[in-house]
Amino acid sequence: MITQHFPALIVVLPLMVSFIVFVVGIFRVRWCLPLVLTTLGLCVYFSVDMLYRVITEGSPIHYRLGGWEPPWGIEYVVDYLNGFVLVGISVISFFAGMYLKESIRDEALKSKMPQFYTLFLLQVTGLLGITVTGDVFNLYVLLEIASFSAYAIIAMGSRGADFAAFRYMIFGTMGACAYLLGVGYLYIATGSLNMGDLSMLLPKLYSSKTIIVGFVFLLSGIGIKMGMFPVHTWLPDSYSLAPPGVSVLLAPLFTKVGAYVLIRVMFTIFHPSFSTDIYPVTDTLSFIASIGVLFASVLALAQRDVRRMLCYLIVAEMGYIVFGVASANHYGLIGAIFHIVNDMFMMASLFIVAGVVFNETGTSDMDGFKGLHRKMPVTSFVLLIGAFSIVGVPPTCGFFSKWYLVLGMIEAGRYFSLTVLLISSLINAVLFFRLIEITYFEVKEEGAYKIGEKNTPFSFDNLSLYSLIPMVFYASMVILLGILSGTIVEHIIIYALPQAFKG
Repeated sequence: MITQHFPALIVVLPLMVSFIVFVVGIFRVRWCLPLVLTTLGLCVYFSVDMLYRVITEGSPIHYRLGGWEPPWGIEYVVDYLNGFVLVGISVISFFAGMYLKESIRDEALKSKMPQFYTLFLLQVTGLLGITVTGDVFNLYVLLEIASFSAYAIIAMGSRGADFAAFRYMIFGTMGACAYLLGVGYLYIATGSLNMGDLSMLLPKLYSSKTIIVGFVFLLSGIGIKMGMFPVHTWLPDSYSLAPPGVSVLLAPLFTKVGAYVLIRVMFTIFHPSFSTDIYPVTDTLSFIASIGVLFASVLALAQRDVRRMLCYLIVAEMGYIVFGVASANHYGLIGAIFHIVNDMFMMASLFIVAGVVFNETGTSDMDGFKGLHRKMPVTSFVLLIGAFSIVGVPPTCGFFSKWYLVLGMIEAGRYFSLTVLLISSLINAVLFFRLIEITYFEVKEEGAYKIGEKNTPFSFDNLSLYSLIPMVFYASMVILLGILSGTIVEHIIIYALPQAFKG
């Protein structure tokens, strides 16, 4: 019987344990990590079980909080779309939690580990809740839980992180206010906050100026939260200056959850025809995303700091997802949904490599990667896999989601966006070739690596298992998602598409 409560438990459990961890940490810090990993492990189990039930039963899971009937009460819903995303979030979070312990090297920060774990779990609570909720106002509440925990945990990073977190807070508050205003306009017009109920009430009101303004506010708020150009300026400083373990959680997940919400709003709450036929929303998004991808790719090429380079790549990757959304067809939506989860693991693998190198060399500059393969062969290989996937080299997962995006853009006749995607991929190849060349063919002076004391032929990089296991797992998933792409599309993503795009 407990399985019927999994939609609520996946949010309530990490929320409750976040407070318990803080209290326990005052007396026994070493108990915090087992509590966190147990909680996140259970979230993985909940998400996998729910996705399996959706696939086997062929229908969404509906959970009514407090037994209140929707639309009066808050409802949690798990279907093919958010079930797939939930698994990605929970799995990434579990291994990021494992890495968090090893990523904190500063003694001043080590004394704040209970606070780190508390904010970490609150962040996961928000991300999972945003994805599972079927209520637009409850989504706002959970969005703020995730956002405020992100501001605090980013501020604990290196010098300048406090200002980056403050700027993030300013942008995040503007995004949250825009989203809340959008929710308010929808509620004024319909009297409902339930996503399923809204999807039935809104078609009769598409000509209403209230609904149009509400939709614009919703998209503006979501665009800020997902780091979409040109409201992305908070992202590079925030994720590059945050503690390495925090970046491994936030960089792969927060923007992708925003992309999920974009799809949910445009094609589930609103009928696809609203954005494609009635108003030229997809045309506008495609143009903005094209400019953004070019802008972010060029700026990524100009960076010497690897973590900052990856942050600009996130902005470009968000543009790719918007390309699929703007294509508004069968293949485009498959590519967008698949790329959301693929990019989670691609960015997780690259950010954990950047974090490991930062901890071992004291810098995230490209010079810190010189001769890395000699001292850290496993880390270098993970970098190679992540780089190949970002560029789009088979059999890594990035190739397959990009392939569907290309098919979608061709079918939609969006050749300008297609050209931008190809140019961006070439730029990615250039910047990663430069990084791989430094890693494999340039020599670092002796003594530059702190790990160089244990020099054995193959030492698994002398890394703790708390670093090694997450890093290898993320890289393995990048390959596995590519190999299983056909199965994933056939059994999950096809059914996650709105009815209008299933043909």
